[in-house]
Amino acid sequence: QVQLVESGGGLVQAGGSLKLSCAASGRTFSRYAMGWFRQAPGKERNFVAGISWSGGTTGYADSVKGRFTISRDNTKNTVNLQMNSLKPEDTAVYYCVASQRRVGWPTRVDESDYWGQGTQVTVSS
Repeated sequence: QVQLVESGGGLVQAGGSLKLSCAASGRTFSRYAMGWFRQAPGKERNFVAGISWSGGTTGYADSVKGRFTISRDNTKNTVNLQMNSLKPEDTAVYYCVASQRRVGWPTRVDESDYWGQGTQVTVSS
């Protein structure tokens, strides 16, 4: 069992930056691939970024590639999402997820075994 708690959301102007953090409970954090998803009002929940269990590989949605960076610290049971050059279309609730898949990271909702409660990110134009 893994419990995930996100923090760091808020209101920012277009072009600004935010850093989201996700703190995970449990001693087996390093066994999980981690990811971030987001859901805008009236839209589906979509993949944003993922990182392998070792932290050695990462992947991003095309819409955030080059602007967002995912990282993890297995000694602190945390995963972060650094978001730069934010755009109004990045406005959404952002969710941290953990997956038991051993290769890669979760890119679909049904690949994610545990979810955080979400944190709101609002980018004003």
